[in-house]
Amino acid sequence: MRLRQIGRIAEVAPAAWDALFDPHYPFIRHAFLEALETHRCVGPGTGWQPCHLLLEDTDGRLIGAAPLYLKTHSYGEFVFDFGWAEASQRMGRPYYPKLLCAIPFTPVNGPRLGAASPEAHRALAGALAALGRDSEASSLHALFLQDDDRAALGAEGLVERHDVQFQWSNRGYADFEAFLAALRSDKRRKIRQERQHLARAGLRFEWRAGDQLDEPEWQAVYRLYANTYEERGQAPYLTPGFLLDYGRRTGTPLRLALVWEESRLVAVALCLRGGDRLYGRHWGAADRYHALHFETCYYQGIEYCIREGLRHFDAGTQGEHKLARGFVPVTTRSGHVLADERLHAAVSAHLQRERAFVESRHAELWRHVPYKEGATPDG
Repeated sequence: MRLRQIGRIAEVAPAAWDALFDPHYPFIRHAFLEALETHRCVGPGTGWQPCHLLLEDTDGRLIGAAPLYLKTHSYGEFVFDFGWAEASQRMGRPYYPKLLCAIPFTPVNGPRLGAASPEAHRALAGALAALGRDSEASSLHALFLQDDDRAALGAEGLVERHDVQFQWSNRGYADFEAFLAALRSDKRRKIRQERQHLARAGLRFEWRAGDQLDEPEWQAVYRLYANTYEERGQAPYLTPGFLLDYGRRTGTPLRLALVWEESRLVAVALCLRGGDRLYGRHWGAADRYHALHFETCYYQGIEYCIREGLRHFDAGTQGEHKLARGFVPVTTRSGHVLADERLHAAVSAHLQRERAFVESRHAELWRHVPYKEGATPDG
């Protein structure tokens, strides 16, 4: 087997890359990652330099791959290591650049190590760990790992970090009212009040696939999306070119909850659909309405999943307020290895304590799920 790194995913045939990964997870697909690079969401000047890792057999056939980026900052990751960077600087070792095995701007559990065999999977995990220890980068971080990747990287010495997200699961509800019937009365009443308030505002909600929007509509969507970042004084992660291209491709997994005030688009939630899941990713609004974010980003997604027969709705990272709206806590995991042995040992000790805290917090959150006895979905 032979390892090499590439600076553009376009150097790999899409079919060869995609064959190594779960076809139902949209963020790891060649088309998604290539569109991010083509439209300068990542690359020069962004702090995300692609350096994807490939594993090939003696005939040059691709048998393993991992999305990999050389990072010069820690933004857009959603696993926060700013304290580690400060500690590294105090120890006299620059923390950046570092290596990141992740999907840019996407805090969503899924595959990170694609492999044609168990042997290739182990070799890929070992190669990533070695890069974290022996390259010029300070460290390697693999984020939002599924179980098989987590185990393989753990066997190579990466230490685990845990956190909690909130996700919704479908217990075969016939409609939104059937879902509400599974909740305790106080939570059910609160959700109905929020929805009734928006109904009186006269807003209209509509779901469309990305390839059902024309260019002017996508431009309006981008303005709403960018407004969310501008209000926080930040630059948007996605570019107009990315949405106008990837969003309008035939068969794109992008799904949009559009909110209209008569003929004017006033809010949008951008989601991706893959397999039996809906992934809520971004949102934007032009005006402020009471409970509009909850309706657009949560209740509309729940209704969509019920209507389409999807099993799970991952509405994004953070947000304990999701708990009262039918979402339950789910543990997320990442792996980390730092080249400096002193810093690695300190981080390992810190993460051991942090994991115990996250486990306790997870258990406490479960005691407050809003479902009636016997109606709680699996977490």
